[in-house]
Amino acid sequence: MTEIVSSFADDLSLLPASRQAQLIRDRQVSPVEVMDAVLFRIEAQEPVLHAFCIVAGEQARGAAREAEAAVMRGDPLGALHGVPISIKDLICTADMPTVSGSRAYEGFVPEDDDVCVERVRRAGAIVIGKTNTPEFGYAGAGKNAVFPTTANPWNPAMTSGGSSAGSAAAVASGMGSLTIGSDGGGSIRGPASFCGLFGLKPSFGRVPAWPGCRDPRHPGVSSWESVEHLGPLTRTVEDAALLMSVIAGPDARDWHSLPAGDVDWLAAPAAPLGPLRIAYTPDFGFSVVDPEVRAITAAAAQVFASDLGCVVVEDTPPLQKDMFDLFLTVIMRDSDLRGLRALADRGLIHLPDLLMMLERDWSAQDFTDAAMRRQAVCNRLARFMQGYDLLLTPTVSSAAFPVEHFNPVSVAGMPAEQANPSPFTYPFNWTGQPAASVPAGFTAAGLPVGLQIVGRHVADATVLAAAAAFEQARPWAHLWPQLVRAAGAVRV
Repeated sequence: MTEIVSSFADDLSLLPASRQAQLIRDRQVSPVEVMDAVLFRIEAQEPVLHAFCIVAGEQARGAAREAEAAVMRGDPLGALHGVPISIKDLICTADMPTVSGSRAYEGFVPEDDDVCVERVRRAGAIVIGKTNTPEFGYAGAGKNAVFPTTANPWNPAMTSGGSSAGSAAAVASGMGSLTIGSDGGGSIRGPASFCGLFGLKPSFGRVPAWPGCRDPRHPGVSSWESVEHLGPLTRTVEDAALLMSVIAGPDARDWHSLPAGDVDWLAAPAAPLGPLRIAYTPDFGFSVVDPEVRAITAAAAQVFASDLGCVVVEDTPPLQKDMFDLFLTVIMRDSDLRGLRALADRGLIHLPDLLMMLERDWSAQDFTDAAMRRQAVCNRLARFMQGYDLLLTPTVSSAAFPVEHFNPVSVAGMPAEQANPSPFTYPFNWTGQPAASVPAGFTAAGLPVGLQIVGRHVADATVLAAAAAFEQARPWAHLWPQLVRAAGAVRV
């Protein structure tokens, strides 16, 4: 059984990003001291977790020395000045490789930073490396043919989820307090649930995506355009809001990006929650859910009634069992089929499920039918949400499964292919609604379980306020895996 330990309150690597940034601004610690603490922890834990595919240690130390000099000169400092951050390896970085879990892109260095990377650098954050992901992000576990498989800090025999696998493992083990992941069907929220983190999929278009999934010059990476969301995985809601205050806002290079101004990201977590009307569903009416997950998330949902003054009603959106094939079809409609098939013909695609999808004879009618079915789901969810401020669900149908698999073999004793597990995340990629996973509790085996909080269209502020209120009622950030204790500490 995994031992859950309290935080090391004076370990620089384990402090929230907001606290690290404040200490640096107040000259109580140096960016170099923070960076050394984080790199110390990476050196100790990375051989077990394999969260990173690239650690830019010397580059990060050089940037930390420059950040320290800026503090000493009294230069204006950005909101994240000197704070280490990792970037998922599907997101472009111009000064280090973006491999995307693909043999076809080993050593590939993009010409441009993604917009969100530009913004965190401008705010003073220091990129410490790229975090592991399955091949082109097409799986729910951090396994690919290029890098070692990512493990879960709470139990390294288990997966950290996917596709933001390395990002979740890094933050959950103190290897950087901030990371940016991506979510096309649950790839931020699933790993957050498995690793005991706060993971936010903001509204579609809140964080511009360019050029990572918009660049047709690179076969295979121009994918998931209509469902991909970029967002934070953090230990606290405050840290996620801080990061969103930096990376959110329009950019002319992404024609999907939303205007700014309707969300005060820094104020949202502290906003009064009010007597919200909230729906809770344990299973969408058709999914098999692990009994422990069902019990933990049901208890967490009731916190909104018992502690936070909301009205919680058990109700489920009118969705259908056969949505997973629709999910696959939407993804493939968004994918660069020609480019991916060319890579497969050269033996450069290794993910079995992706190869299977590429071999399928997709037709234009398949894709137009999927577009109409997706719109029907969006319409049903919009009507359902008219009666509620929030919807609560389990984030994932089970806790983390063994690391050697891409998917759970079974859920609640039923073979996964019959259980229709974990339909809770991808419908909200179709609608673009904001959704977050908050840590809800632990199984008897010490594995984290997440509760998903879904807001109305562009109601990101409400999702953040609800998550922060739940965090205050049922704190989680002081809890760390036993692996963190074993690695030692660097103290203030």
